[in-house]
Amino acid sequence: MPSQLGWGILGTGNIARQFAAGVNACHRGQLVAVGSRQRATADAFARTHKIPAAYGGYEDVLRDPRVNAIYVSLPNTLHHPWTLAALAAGKHVLCEKPLACSAAQAQEMFDAADRAGRLVMEAFMYRSHPLTHAVGRLVAAGAIGQVRLVRTSFCYRTTKVAGNIRFASELAGGTLMDVGCYCISYSRLITGEEPIAVHAQAHIHEAGVDDIVVGTLRFGSGALASFTCGMSVQADNTAYICGSDGYIEVPVPWKPPATAARYTVAHSTPPRMDNPSVPAPPPRQTHEVDAGMDLYGLEADDFAASALDGSPLRVGRQDTLGNLRVLDELRRQIGAA
Repeated sequence: MPSQLGWGILGTGNIARQFAAGVNACHRGQLVAVGSRQRATADAFARTHKIPAAYGGYEDVLRDPRVNAIYVSLPNTLHHPWTLAALAAGKHVLCEKPLACSAAQAQEMFDAADRAGRLVMEAFMYRSHPLTHAVGRLVAAGAIGQVRLVRTSFCYRTTKVAGNIRFASELAGGTLMDVGCYCISYSRLITGEEPIAVHAQAHIHEAGVDDIVVGTLRFGSGALASFTCGMSVQADNTAYICGSDGYIEVPVPWKPPATAARYTVAHSTPPRMDNPSVPAPPPRQTHEVDAGMDLYGLEADDFAASALDGSPLRVGRQDTLGNLRVLDELRRQIGAA
């Protein structure tokens, strides 16, 4: 059994660059090959990231015997076919979020992985950061009482629309698929439940995709979640977990830094009608978490532990299917599906 994964990357966009840098910093992986539609693009990417093999096509990456894990960083509509192709070639697959364009597609991908005896995981990299783990432990320990509300935001404003796959409806673009999926994933992770009702409202860009979405989720425990996501609006991009006895504020939940990733446990001032003789807890306590490694390196090492050691996947089959079922319904409501 090898001690490291040999990675092949499909695609050379921004997210592929971030992942390649992460693998170069991780402990249990090495970059072996990269494929792009244009050989010159693959060559340039390989030089930058010290990758020994560059191919002007994706099939050659799958045929490379040194590759035993594939990172799929392609547009959303290509996740399904190229994951299936990688599995058929005997490779494990770490596929960018959202794993597929629908829960039905994802189910096909997981079934194919079972037949091939290989792993497929959706690349929600924030799940690998110890900041996420620390917050999850606090919630589970009851540090803020019963979770009542989760509020998340993931927005950015881009002026690059022409040629941007996020604004292409034929590529399953839109802000829900791009960054709203993080908000849904986080709310489900924190509550530990699947929502029993979901609702969304959207602004549709002239390109035909959702560029701003607000949504709500209701869980069987009574907890609620709200989220905002957008590609044409600026926001604070924080996460708040609000409980009966306090709340947790996570300023950078989606891409926490390698060092000094922060979260704050806070308690509001009790209302006047409450018993004034009960001492109030400290209003705010901020904590820092050091990861010791690039976020994408953590993700690569987590995936290697699953592929090589049999450790549970950070994002398992039912987790991904649950997220995609919510996305399916929200996209149906806003007319994007």
